[in-house]
Order: sequence, then structure tokens, then C-alpha cells
Amino acid sequence: MNDIDALNATPMTTQDMPSEDWYGPDAATFGDRLAAARDHAKMTQAQLARRLGVKASTLKSWEQDLSEPRANRLSMMAGLLNVSMMWLLNGEGEGLDAPIADETPIDADVAAILRDVRDLRVVISQSADHLARLEKRLRTALKEA
Repeated sequence: MNDIDALNATPMTTQDMPSEDWYGPDAATFGDRLAAARDHAKMTQAQLARRLGVKASTLKSWEQDLSEPRANRLSMMAGLLNVSMMWLLNGEGEGLDAPIADETPIDADVAAILRDVRDLRVVISQSADHLARLEKRLRTALKEA
């Protein structure tokens, strides 16, 4: 797909995604997957931070996608959370299954807002990828000029 086609393409939404892509690279970030795996392991941020030997604020910044851990911490984290390092990084490999619907019903308005937020995250991610490709083309064109 060229850049013009990409601009005119309809962005993928979460409704277009199969359930196995719930934690995939287009739907979730490293921080999303880390927080989900920590919750699944029934650990608080403070507990996981202590076990990793980092400050709770460091773990919080990882979960908020403000920074990323070094490889040694990533390896420890994957082991403690019982997921693969690749799953934490890009959602591929051994990790968590897509969450199943809670038995508590969610208000329709809240569900719609959550769906819109998730869809917007996908669009922003796709737009960022497109912007990076355009910047690369521009740098190449400027070098050739």
C-alpha cells in the first residue's frame, strides 16, 4: 500500500480485530500488556517493583508507556508474570488470553466510550506508523536533492 492509499484507507477498529489480537501490537501497548499480566498474577505495582528490584515509580512509568525496562528487567518480569518477553514487547508468543466479559454488566454508554477509546488508540498507532514512513521518505528526498 502506498502513502496515498494509506491516507484514504479506513482505519481498522477493534470490532475488526479477532479476539486473539486483544493484546496485539495494534491494540495494546507494552504498558497495557504489563499491567494486564501483573493484574492476572494478582500483584500490586509495589509488589512487582519490589520483586524486580526497582522503584514503584519506575514500574508505573513502564505501565504508562513513559519508559521501557532494560533487557535484564524485561527477562525477570516475563518470568515473574509467566509470559514471554516477546508477548510483553509486541503481543506475540505466550501470554494472556483476551479477557472474557465480566459477569457485571457495563453501562452501554461506558462500553461505547471504551470501544471508542480503544479504536482511537488503534488509529493513532496506525497514523504514527504512517508519519514515520513519510518522514523517512522526506529525509531520503532531501538527501537526493
